[in-house]
Amino acid sequence: MLEPAYQADVVVVGAGIAGLAAAQQLTSAGVTTTVLEAAHCVGGRTATEKVDGFRLDRIGRPLPMGPTDARLAPGLEGLVLLPFAPGVLLHSEGRHHRAGAPASARSARGARGALHVVRALASAPRSVPAPRRPVAVPRPPGRSLPASRQRAGAPLGTAVDQARLGAALARLAATPADRLLARPELSAAEAPALRGLPARTIDGFLRPLLAALLCDPGLTTSSRCADLALRAFAGGRLGLPEGGAEALPELLARGLPPGTVHTGVRVTSVATNAVTTAEHGVIRCRAVLVATDARAAAELLPGLRVPDFHPVTVVHHATDEPPTTGTALLLDADRGGPVAHTAVISHVDPSRAPAGRALVSSTVLGAPPSGVDTAVRVHLSRLYGVPTTRWETLAVHHTPEAVPAMRPPHDPRRPVRLLAGLYVCGDHRDTSDVRGALHSAHRASAAILTDLGAGRPMHAADPAPTASAAA
Repeated sequence: MLEPAYQADVVVVGAGIAGLAAAQQLTSAGVTTTVLEAAHCVGGRTATEKVDGFRLDRIGRPLPMGPTDARLAPGLEGLVLLPFAPGVLLHSEGRHHRAGAPASARSARGARGALHVVRALASAPRSVPAPRRPVAVPRPPGRSLPASRQRAGAPLGTAVDQARLGAALARLAATPADRLLARPELSAAEAPALRGLPARTIDGFLRPLLAALLCDPGLTTSSRCADLALRAFAGGRLGLPEGGAEALPELLARGLPPGTVHTGVRVTSVATNAVTTAEHGVIRCRAVLVATDARAAAELLPGLRVPDFHPVTVVHHATDEPPTTGTALLLDADRGGPVAHTAVISHVDPSRAPAGRALVSSTVLGAPPSGVDTAVRVHLSRLYGVPTTRWETLAVHHTPEAVPAMRPPHDPRRPVRLLAGLYVCGDHRDTSDVRGALHSAHRASAAILTDLGAGRPMHAADPAPTASAAA
């Protein structure tokens, strides 16, 4: 139990990925830190539900497996990311087409791929991707897609168009992030990052891929953020944390000193030198970091701008006869139904389903249709080419405020230091993905350490910031 007079150097409000990552960096620097979480578990939106032996992510976003920087997330040294097949699989006009895979990977189509143990998930956007040596692992249950059903033509265009696509992705992977952020900013729909490609390739490959990476079906996201997402995709493969998305916050929490994280503690107000809780009164400190979601942060920090959000619905099905797409991430190039992307998740990560059964997870972006499960089943039957009427529905997870919108103009490095002693971080201060959350946590913890180390006065009774200071 926390005592009302508990003292700490820093109190972090929120035990999501950003708050836990910041606490890791603060405690590693010798700063006594307390993390307060209103829920009874860590992770926030990065949650995994257990149902009958299945592990079901609430928001199923594939993660880029590019280069890493351990400084940004020192608690993720043991994270295991399991890869999807190289590139993505596009469904168009009743056929599957492999797209976006590096030339070396295309020559080994149908292979399992690699198991990567990464030192951290967060990559500093300014680093240039470096090649990794894969370690072969056994092929998972389920057959790969028959060669007769895999095509390399439509919707990618001719062989020349495909060569242009490969060259454009390679150039993008090697482009420094600063150059991408200096480009003129429009929406992702108005200014596709891979310029010079034929309209068929952009519409059939680039748009559905960006929608999946950004969780933005209308591609209203800033073109600069879209460029960064495509750069991460081009620099490596997509993957999933072994055991479910909850592996990230749980790994971060386990790396903190015992007694650092306190769940079930609701913070009602913050100042630069204390937080007030509903359960334990006032907890005094030298600095406060608000690391909640955007809406909860604005409730504690009046004047902080609350962005719009992209809703996400994930439908999980179980089957004893999984489709034959192997470990591919499948996108609908024709956009002929509600499913933006789908995969046999248990082929990528066998720990997510009990033995002898398969888990198929499908993501719907935007407002879901009425009777979403039925609509998804019909669409999946076309995408996979198999009947789905006997598939068991395990869960339908709808998250209205899943992903903060990043419409132009968008500053991917929004201020994290509001006042000396009062800071904020999260995916709403950077790019709205896991890497953005980790990067904002790194910036916020660096600002706190600078202020504490410089001996700047931690104002004793500062009010909450004004709208101009907090925006």
